Amino acid sequence: MAEVNTTCVTEFILKGITDRPELQVPCFVMFLVIYLVTVLGNLGLITLIRVDARLHTPMYYFLSHLAFVDLCYSSTVTPKMMVNFVVKNNTIPFHACAVQLGCFLTFMITECFLLASMAYDRYVAICIPLHYSTIMSKRVCVQLVAVPYVYSFLVALLHTIITFWLTYCGPNVINHFYCDDIPLLALSCSDTRMKEILIFAFAGFDMICSSFIVLTSYFFIIAAILRIRSTQGQRKAISTCGSHMMAVTIFYGTLIFMYLQPKSNHSLDTDKMASVFYTVVIPMLNPLIYSLRNKEVKDAFIKVLDKGCEASKVLKSKK
Repeated sequence: MAEVNTTCVTEFILKGITDRPELQVPCFVMFLVIYLVTVLGNLGLITLIRVDARLHTPMYYFLSHLAFVDLCYSSTVTPKMMVNFVVKNNTIPFHACAVQLGCFLTFMITECFLLASMAYDRYVAICIPLHYSTIMSKRVCVQLVAVPYVYSFLVALLHTIITFWLTYCGPNVINHFYCDDIPLLALSCSDTRMKEILIFAFAGFDMICSSFIVLTSYFFIIAAILRIRSTQGQRKAISTCGSHMMAVTIFYGTLIFMYLQPKSNHSLDTDKMASVFYTVVIPMLNPLIYSLRNKEVKDAFIKVLDKGCEASKVLKSKK
């Protein structure tokens, strides 16, 4: 790291998901539809939570930030990925690549710890319901959101600075559809061992800490649910955390598949498919999971629609 950055590369070329011509248009249309659903779903969820007073609770406060993070890290990757389907060489300037990497890392790490904060919130709601309003005060909720944002930004900044302080003097084709650490290191002329150690250390710390909080919370949640004697009470308790359990399972399941698969089965093509899932598909699924499985969100949506219909009738009557 003591060497001076003598970078010769001024831009990178993103290889994308596939180079088969017959798949370019279908892929573009498919990812465009997914991205539009992602934008509408997450913005709609944020708007519902903001306008409906019944949703002004800690659980929905965390959910609105999860929707914001999903929207941001999908927007960091998906639009540039779609460009690859309509142009011959999808180039990205050196500094723009650094910005994309930094933003992606920030929002992905934030999502890990936001899911952990939401798991803790569900633990308090189910296991300590009488003290819920005291423990999950506004100040605590802000801290449980602010800490992941600040920590993620600092970690992403560190990784981005180190990655782009390395020397890139050879090939500039990134075998991926966005600027990611591992494919970038493969292009560097510098010694990348220190950077690889940092990736392993921080990724391990983030995964272990966030998953430990989630697993511990759900261990006590399941134990509390099993102690409930009535079936109706058990169903009500499960319904309060069912959507979050599904979102956690999908998110961590994808990361485990990507990082813990045997080396013999490990390939960049497999990484690409897993990356597509957690950068493009999961941000689309989360608002659907939390809205379709949540009666309060559905009721808020119907209420907004009713208000819209009433407003349109008033306008028509005035005409």
